[in-house]
Amino acid sequence: MYKEFKAFVNQGNALDLAVGVVIGAAFGKIVNSLVNDLIMPVVGLLTGGVDFKDKYIVLSGEAAGTLEIARATKGAVVLAYGAFFNSIVEFLIIAFSIFLVVRQINKWRTEKKAA
Repeated sequence: MYKEFKAFVNQGNALDLAVGVVIGAAFGKIVNSLVNDLIMPVVGLLTGGVDFKDKYIVLSGEAAGTLEIARATKGAVVLAYGAFFNSIVEFLIIAFSIFLVVRQINKWRTEKKAA
């Protein structure tokens, strides 16, 4: 079993996966910052100063203030549609960024085959 594990690790698959996970985590932080610090303020400005991350609906109980305060209020059940909207925007940005990277890699592979 040790020899099989050593062969698996030496194939490069495990190392490639580890690198992908680390790069993915770092890329996720960059995209979070892009969405929260650059895109959502512009969207908020275009929608009249609305900050989507604190938008919610109280389903039961009483809650007021920011989403964080509303969630901390005992007995309050909130529907955080603003956080969901932010997540959708973040997903679309990530998907588009990955599309651009894969598109460029495919162009390089095509050029390499043609040469």
